[in-house]
Amino acid sequence: MKTFTRIFIAINIALIVFVIYITRDGNIFTPTGEGEIILDSGTYEAFPLPDYAAAQVNSNYKSYFIEVEPGIKVHILEVGDGFPIFLMHGNPTSGFLYRKVVDGLPLDKVRVIMPTSPGLGFSSKIPASEHKLENHIRWINTALSELKVKELVYAGQDWGGPIGMGALSLSPGLLKGAVLLNTGFNAPTMNIDLSPAHATVKTPIIGELILEVFFSIFERLGGVQGDPESWTPEVAELYGKPLFDNGNAKAPLAMMRMVTDGPNHPSTPAMIQIEEYVKTLDIPSEIVWGMKDPILGKALTRMQQNFPDAPVIQTDAGHFLQEEVPIEIANALIRVIDKVNKE
Repeated sequence: MKTFTRIFIAINIALIVFVIYITRDGNIFTPTGEGEIILDSGTYEAFPLPDYAAAQVNSNYKSYFIEVEPGIKVHILEVGDGFPIFLMHGNPTSGFLYRKVVDGLPLDKVRVIMPTSPGLGFSSKIPASEHKLENHIRWINTALSELKVKELVYAGQDWGGPIGMGALSLSPGLLKGAVLLNTGFNAPTMNIDLSPAHATVKTPIIGELILEVFFSIFERLGGVQGDPESWTPEVAELYGKPLFDNGNAKAPLAMMRMVTDGPNHPSTPAMIQIEEYVKTLDIPSEIVWGMKDPILGKALTRMQQNFPDAPVIQTDAGHFLQEEVPIEIANALIRVIDKVNKE
């Protein structure tokens, strides 16, 4: 009986330690670059891309950090020269999500700026508790402000919608045109049902077990694509490896928990401000939508209500449509820029 009791106690202690470990907040990891990138707006810390990431883009890309707060660095990918385009990714990807879109743009006429949200990609990693919508908005706004851009056209998908549009709302007059991609800008006025995946991981411990112990989210995202083959092992590595290499992969779960499910959710006040800003916009815009997206495919109607005059391109893509229909997105950006330049 004493032996059984000792084993029982040991098992319970082990379980408690395990739960404490998987629910830990995570540490700040501040990356270090090498050399400098000199732009008209200033001098920035260069970040040479590791081979697996460099293989995904050409040598014309600039890669550098902007320190938006002490210890918080936003990684920027930039390429081209001309009218600024600000492309904002979502969870759990990075600025690399737009690399195929870039291939369809006239880089002698546009300057493409692709930040990565802290916690993801090569940006600083942060504790789970710091993943708040208002923080991400502030960090990306600060990065844009540091670049001293006077006007731009924007595209955003997933969290890149609220984060990107929220950042622009803090710099009135900067946004001249937009391409909207599988995202949302509206705050819930009542409790709503989340996608099955988001609803499941909301539960403490359960979410950690699913996303941080049993499965790698990066290897399973082919399931949200129109063509699952578009999510290759190389793509999974591109987005996942930067997180696992430094020991803080808290961002994907924390950012899933940022998704608001009702008026009392912590993200709702920021979403209300974003929604109000969107209502003020009268700019050239287009909507490119992945209709096979199991997360946001059905949200197209709401986006059309936000931008009633925007032409809509419905595609057979899934959630990460940049991996599937990049030319459609690039062409929409070109058309919007042409309209901006004619005004």
